[in-house]
Amino acid sequence: MNTKIFFSLMAAAAVSATLNGCDDNAWNDKLDGFKDKENEPLTEVQTIEYTMTDADYASVSSNKTNQALAGEDLANALANVGKQKCFSEQIPAEDYAPALLASKYYYLDNGSAVNLTYRQSVGLPAYLADAAAAELYTVTEDDYKNTVWESAEDYVNGFAPSKPASRYLSRILAANVSDDAGYCIVSYNQSNQEPVFGNIGGEQPQPWKPGNTIGQATLNADIEAQAVVTGICAQGYIVTDASGSILVYMGSSFDASSVQIGQQLNITGVIGAYNKGLQITGSSATVEVVGTQKVTYPTAEVVNGAKLDELGARTDNELAKYITITGKAVVTEKNINIEVDGAATTKGSVYQGTPAQKALFTDGATVTVTGWFIAVAGGNRYANMVVTAVDGKPVAAAPRHRAAAVEVPMTAHNAVYTYTDGRWSEATDFVVLQPGDYTDMGQKYQNLTNANQLLPTYLKQKFPYAAAEAVKNVLYLYYNSSSKETYYICDQYVYNGSEWTLNNGIETVTRQFVKNAGKWMYDPSVVITLPSGRNQAFSATYYQACVDWVYENICVPLGDTSITSGLFYVSKYGNNDYYSGASAYQNNVDIRGASAREQYAAGFEGMTDDQISELIKKRFFEEVFPAVISKIHADVEPIPGLDYTYTFNFYAYNGSTIACQAVYKVVGKGQFEPVKCVWGIE
Repeated sequence: MNTKIFFSLMAAAAVSATLNGCDDNAWNDKLDGFKDKENEPLTEVQTIEYTMTDADYASVSSNKTNQALAGEDLANALANVGKQKCFSEQIPAEDYAPALLASKYYYLDNGSAVNLTYRQSVGLPAYLADAAAAELYTVTEDDYKNTVWESAEDYVNGFAPSKPASRYLSRILAANVSDDAGYCIVSYNQSNQEPVFGNIGGEQPQPWKPGNTIGQATLNADIEAQAVVTGICAQGYIVTDASGSILVYMGSSFDASSVQIGQQLNITGVIGAYNKGLQITGSSATVEVVGTQKVTYPTAEVVNGAKLDELGARTDNELAKYITITGKAVVTEKNINIEVDGAATTKGSVYQGTPAQKALFTDGATVTVTGWFIAVAGGNRYANMVVTAVDGKPVAAAPRHRAAAVEVPMTAHNAVYTYTDGRWSEATDFVVLQPGDYTDMGQKYQNLTNANQLLPTYLKQKFPYAAAEAVKNVLYLYYNSSSKETYYICDQYVYNGSEWTLNNGIETVTRQFVKNAGKWMYDPSVVITLPSGRNQAFSATYYQACVDWVYENICVPLGDTSITSGLFYVSKYGNNDYYSGASAYQNNVDIRGASAREQYAAGFEGMTDDQISELIKKRFFEEVFPAVISKIHADVEPIPGLDYTYTFNFYAYNGSTIACQAVYKVVGKGQFEPVKCVWGIE
């Protein structure tokens, strides 16, 4: 069922009931039984208004009950709820919000209701969620060697004009990515220059040599470096030239398989610093791979406990230092630290280890770790190391092949492919941001946090001749500041003839969920409980409205000029009447015939107490209360094809307090038809 209900159930709670004050001698302070019932807890049945937060949508996606409900077919769509922070037509709130409510409101009894306000996307194609969950694949050196260049000697790590990516990517993905993936974002290197292999005579290019600029690096200064990759972690890599070593920091979206130990790089960038360690800001740097070579590490400085404390206490931003430490590994879900004997304040810490690196550590084992000491974290408590070897075993292999005879500059690229008709082919209706696009947009890291501020301009520049109504599905890396995760999101943009506008199809709706038989379920029928006793502002809103209606529609025609005159059905306190029995003081319905006769005998002439009581009930249920709720809930509308009701749990007084229930069917906008009323629920 795809319906929308817009209402504010508790809006009345914000209305201050206009009540005349009652002193200690007020009539209804003396009635038998009321004192004992005052503020008596009834049941743990509540009506709650709640608006979902970003964290709630993530909880919906990660909830195991919902994951089982979605199954494999809707797994991507369910994951997208947490990413896009909204429900969808595939994952409707009616089916997937109950698990969230069960965890948040487990303590409420049956009959409780939550008016849940949430976001939902309407009319967006399901393939957007599937594309956002695309497989990620980076073309490897073996792919270039075996599939593209078909040579173990004459090849480069990338495509070239004579070897375009479009000719080979389908074949590469078929060999490496499951057909079930549906979509794949593939990353590769592309050169606009043809490589020349072998000695063809004539002038030969000068061999590449490392520079000597890293040793002179200073904070915020530009740098041009010719350096070799000598260390790799999950968020960047170490480069070394003849004068020193430094971390190239890439961030959480970095693919560690995109670089190799021994790669020769030409780098142009800016020097930054973090935790007393100098680094090159990789997200804005220009990096050119020009070849590979064998790596020979310097002799590592053996660091004992005292020396480790000394390193941890440094106060200046410094370059990477090659060290080795021995101690006990402390392995947790997030961190790997090394406790070195004799160190009072500082521990060694594996900096952003890759899965393969982390697998080399066992909690509690004594281990020798060698690598680049780059920074100090947690004050002076952790000496961060980009690890190169554990117990003498290298954590990354050296290059296995010689460099191509002629190196060519490479640029990193991304492409979107989809599996259709039995093969992988480029998804031409999708656009994926390139690594350089993030830099062009002024982003420090390879991701976006404010996509809708940047992508319209990006699309206008990329597609200057787009026709009106053109549609582009844009894939980009998004950084979630709440979860500290980076992942792909797919947004749809439509060109209106002058601007690209986001088509998120998002609506904010409020729908009711009710707990019944221990389970939460979508139910547009509304249940409202009016607690009895004094100082119940929410209940008084309804009861005072009843009293006001009786005064205006019954007493005034009889000649009354003041709601506190006490001449007719409304008492001199102006907060209770005996036409409908409503009391905004005790917040109940007084159905005692004798009390009604005492207030206005002429209105009940010739009737017994029991007959008066039945008349009061009828007037309250069929005449007065429907008129009141039609005003308080004036915005309620019927739902085509669906009957639903408003149920009011309230209390009456007949010498003792009894629980009652009135049910009304919604038959028009702000119109309620009486269905049934039970006076005295066991």
